[in-house]
Amino acid sequence: MVCTVANQRILVVDDEPTVREVVASYLQRDGYEVRELDRGDTVLETIRTFQPDLVILDIMLPGVSGMDVLRQLDHARTPVILLTARVEEPDRILGLELGADDYVTKPFSPRELVARVRTVLRRALQDPGSPDLLTFDTLTIDQKAREVCIGAGPVALTAKEFDLLVFLAGSPRQVFSRAQLLHAVWDSSPDFQDPATVTVHVRRLRSKIEPDPLAPRWITTVFGVGYRFEP
Repeated sequence: MVCTVANQRILVVDDEPTVREVVASYLQRDGYEVRELDRGDTVLETIRTFQPDLVILDIMLPGVSGMDVLRQLDHARTPVILLTARVEEPDRILGLELGADDYVTKPFSPRELVARVRTVLRRALQDPGSPDLLTFDTLTIDQKAREVCIGAGPVALTAKEFDLLVFLAGSPRQVFSRAQLLHAVWDSSPDFQDPATVTVHVRRLRSKIEPDPLAPRWITTVFGVGYRFEP
């Protein structure tokens, strides 16, 4: 499958008209269909009717905050890029913990934001060079359906958690640094992305697939280096 922007829909949620106008203009120039909102309390209903492929979501919104919107989203279906004026690490980590796929700190480059949109959407598509099913003992990863099961039970992952798991599981026992994972899964240089992004997603992934997240079976830490998947 080749990632194209044809018919791909982006929902831009920000209470600053200038931000919405600039972001929408750059996205439309790239061929995306864009809808804009200025409040958080209309996001979920708009997602149901507009069915966007990705949401660009400001944290500070009237009505309902971006964080509260994140708590209610089906992240497996709707990837999210956060816009935030908050530069403190706990705020960024909270957004990632709640399921955001990426974040951009204001003020930002519209070109960089569009590049991140392309990356998140591309990663949400199946990798045609990989087998549809990856099976390891009780863990099954269906890349075509983007579904994960432990035993007979399904596991609900966000789009980015799924991408991270597929990447690690695709190279069993190979160790990847946080910088390598940022580049491979987020398509981002560590200069423009916080390594804590990887740490947070690994922790969330472990909490969902590991019998004991404190003593992981599948995703192990190689101290001082990074992470690897144990088949």
